[in-house]
Amino acid sequence: MATLLHDAVMNPAEVVKQRMQMYDSPHRSALRCVWTVWRTEGLGAFYRSYTTQLTMNIPFQSIHFITYEFLQEQVNPHRGYNPQSHIISGGLAGALAAAATTPLDVCKTLLNTQENMALNLANISGRLSGMANAFRTVYQLNGLPGYFKGMQARVIYQMPSTAISWSVYEFFKYFLTKHKLENRAPY
Repeated sequence: MATLLHDAVMNPAEVVKQRMQMYDSPHRSALRCVWTVWRTEGLGAFYRSYTTQLTMNIPFQSIHFITYEFLQEQVNPHRGYNPQSHIISGGLAGALAAAATTPLDVCKTLLNTQENMALNLANISGRLSGMANAFRTVYQLNGLPGYFKGMQARVIYQMPSTAISWSVYEFFKYFLTKHKLENRAPY
């Protein structure tokens, strides 16, 4: 449920970010981008990739959490507070999840940006919609390697992000649990 709500709120922001990052983007500010997309394409443009976003984030989070827990069992079997194990497990878990879901991220980016050159090369007039169409278009343009464009950058981005997130989470879990145990009244 958290992923459904998160993606419903964040998908429009992702559309704006990606459109502003495009080569030779006509958008000079986030607000102008929102206004232009709303006026020319309507509300649906902000959610064209929503199902792809969900299809990516659900396996990403699943792989991420399962891998983190597995690695913790290997490097920290007593589950004590161990910042080094949390950083290593978190970073590796994020890297694996990012690599595994890169094809979905590539398709989501194409849906969000509606990049003219890609659509022209694929002989698509109008707008590209739907995950299946995005998968076909990526394959048509670049074959199997097309699904993994940007994977290294995605992994490099996710590794420190997830390592930091897990280490901060584990720190506060340890701190709050320790504090709670120390302040517990004796029976």
